[in-house]
Amino acid sequence: MTRKRAQTPDWNRLFDFALGQAGLFTTKQAAESGYSPQLLVHYVHIGKVVRIRRGVYRLVHYPLAQDEGLVTVWLWSEQQGVFSHETALSLHHLSDVLPNKIHLTLPADWKHRRFRVPPGVVLHHADVATAERSRPAAIPVTSPLRTLQDCARAQLSPELLHQAISQALDRGLIRKSDVARIQDATSPTGHRKR
Repeated sequence: MTRKRAQTPDWNRLFDFALGQAGLFTTKQAAESGYSPQLLVHYVHIGKVVRIRRGVYRLVHYPLAQDEGLVTVWLWSEQQGVFSHETALSLHHLSDVLPNKIHLTLPADWKHRRFRVPPGVVLHHADVATAERSRPAAIPVTSPLRTLQDCARAQLSPELLHQAISQALDRGLIRKSDVARIQDATSPTGHRKR
């Protein structure tokens, strides 16, 4: 019987994971790079990495990123979540919305999973198609049109929604024909009152 040799830790591979994630990486990514949980604990003790939350670490010498909190939540979601609703409005710089919670949409089949949601995170469950996603930073965000539709369904204040629609039109992020689809989302039946 042959024993499988332990993979040699590969700092470059770990750094490649962290590079596109604001200096953060997961325990799973560390394992794929040859780092055992024991070696990670050692690196925490000697100050090479910092534990951000369970299963998420940051390289100490990587510059702090403005969106580190969002990347941490995205990594917590096993990279399956998409930032949506008011969080996406803010990331797209649409309206004067100042979200006090992080909105994250997880796949619909995650609805019945049991797990501890990070503080300050509001979960939504829906399947977000590739065409309804954008990536303005290290994290996936719902497209401007999907974001506006989600905010309309969630009954964002009419003033902020109107402001966001106007700004999206002015910046060419949506078309005039999309406005009706957004307005359809405001009605409980999914259709505008005529």
